[in-house]
Amino acid sequence: MTASPVALITGAAARIGAATATLLHENGYRIIIHYNNSVENANALANSLNNKREDSARILEANLMDSKAVSALADRSIAAWGQLDLLVNNASAFYPTPLETITEEQWQELFASNAMAPLLLARSTSDMLRQQQGCIINISDTHVRRGLKNHSIYIMAKSALEGMTRTMARDLAPEVRVNAIAPGAILWAENGNDLSHEMKAAIIDGISLKRMGEPLDIANAVLFLAGNASYITGQVLHVDGGR
Repeated sequence: MTASPVALITGAAARIGAATATLLHENGYRIIIHYNNSVENANALANSLNNKREDSARILEANLMDSKAVSALADRSIAAWGQLDLLVNNASAFYPTPLETITEEQWQELFASNAMAPLLLARSTSDMLRQQQGCIINISDTHVRRGLKNHSIYIMAKSALEGMTRTMARDLAPEVRVNAIAPGAILWAENGNDLSHEMKAAIIDGISLKRMGEPLDIANAVLFLAGNASYITGQVLHVDGGR
């Protein structure tokens, strides 16, 4: 009997990461839930998944700004069950950086989670992913192709992530497929209360489908690229309602 596949999802304790972990688990994956500060959410999710299927979810803490911690996360993830089939680089710092107030610390934090950590995790897991004929899915942002006012560093970091996706798809072929998903308006940012009702309405009006998406929309895209897209690599799939 073939062992069920194992997925490492960064930032999996809440929001899109938690929805992705839950859906993959429902489809037979064992899940490694990475978190940084959200230990209570991570434990709650792991307990929920393990109650459904014994020893099918584990949690691992790592600060993605620390390159040594990132490499250790990769090693610990592989050691958990002795295999790794899917890496989902979902964790992301996101906040505005107006040009006049940009700091080096902001640059380091936004690039660490959105570009550096995905690169280091891909490097550290590549041998195992090759062995397992696995795949990497990077979570980008639909704003990469249109820009986002006052978020220059974030957009630069996500642009780097998409460039890495295309290049690494060549580097790791033919054994490992590498793709990205660019979500649109799925959830308001955690500081989304700063947006007025009028601003939120204007955003939704600019979406062809005239509604917000849901975390499950992104989770379904991850599931598709991981399991039913054997001839797709190096692509960025926009899940944005036609925005």
